[in-house]
Amino acid sequence: MLKQFQSGIILTLPVALSAAVYGAVLGVIAAGRGVTAFQLMLMNVTIFAGTAEYLMVEMWALPVLQVVLAVFIINFRYLLIGASLKPLFAHEPLWKKFLLIHLVADENWSVTMAEYQKGRGSVWFLFGGGVVLIVFWSIATMGGMGLGVFISDYERYAMDFVVVAVFAALALSLYRGKRDLAPFLLAAVAASVAERFIEGKWYIVIGAVAGSLYAALSTRPGKEGTLCES
Repeated sequence: MLKQFQSGIILTLPVALSAAVYGAVLGVIAAGRGVTAFQLMLMNVTIFAGTAEYLMVEMWALPVLQVVLAVFIINFRYLLIGASLKPLFAHEPLWKKFLLIHLVADENWSVTMAEYQKGRGSVWFLFGGGVVLIVFWSIATMGGMGLGVFISDYERYAMDFVVVAVFAALALSLYRGKRDLAPFLLAAVAASVAERFIEGKWYIVIGAVAGSLYAALSTRPGKEGTLCES
């Protein structure tokens, strides 16, 4: 258990450092929007989802109901992420699932799944990655709030592009070759079309569902995780 926990920390550390960069950007934006350090830290601990926190900060002045609905939509993808973790949690007791699942984020999920595909990875590996993520994320967001006093026009420096770059790198880390090309492309096309014609953040859910369904339907019986090559 301890060895897996430590491995999770070590192997997730590079993406935790990347997350810290856009966590600092979030802190800068939050300071400019009038969010307090306590409010931002509360989001870090209770929500622990970078994209949702970005959305909340961007919508800070809007009615609470609109913000809650938007955050629910953008976090809907965690249903798919949770489903993909079923093999890891298959033989774990319910208390452990509740204890460890809160610290599941896109970053430690992607690192854990990449390790699991190599025959390694466990729930404690996942948890170790979550711990290092929340520590670096919290420190970075608080530091960003301090920098926000001096940086008012973050878009001028393309700081908001950091989020796109990190998530693109995470997606590519899960790419296993041409067998993954079709679901990746389908997810991208579905998300692009949805973003163009459907208001809100539904394109995240639609793209994820489209790619996941294709991958699931293309899996040969008895060959879990292996997509048909045709």
